Amino acid sequence: MKAATVRVGLKRLPHGEGLPLPDYQTSGAAGLDLFAALPHDTKVVLEPGARYLVQTGVALDIPQYYEAQVRPRSGLARDHGVTVLNAPGTIDSDYRGEVGVLLINLGDEPFEIVRGARIAQLVVAQLERAVLVETGQLTATSRASDGFGSTGRTAGREDSR
Repeated sequence: MKAATVRVGLKRLPHGEGLPLPDYQTSGAAGLDLFAALPHDTKVVLEPGARYLVQTGVALDIPQYYEAQVRPRSGLARDHGVTVLNAPGTIDSDYRGEVGVLLINLGDEPFEIVRGARIAQLVVAQLERAVLVETGQLTATSRASDGFGSTGRTAGREDSR
């Protein structure tokens, strides 16, 4: 079975010149890697607890009824505690500005961002549009209106309260 494809226009911005274009690193990858488009010979030191909007040097032309999501890279989270603050960050089909990645350092050590560093993933997905219909009653489920943590913490639905 072959994956479905969609054409997404990409404009490389001047400060993105010389960087690789976002790309899938393996044939099974769901996300394209995004790269930091910092000025040459500069770095940003992200102190613990700090956040920084990293430029990628690219803008997208996402087709209508699609979106792109900016997601964290698991290795950065595991090794450094660095993640995407508004994950997933949604890029709407009518946005034409630069893709930015809002990183936050939740780790204990400063983290350096340099030009060309792989900082996040970009996942493109087709959308379903919802039509909300006001109703006086919702369909019944076994969970009902039980909220956060109501399905338990372990297999077997242990009570988490």
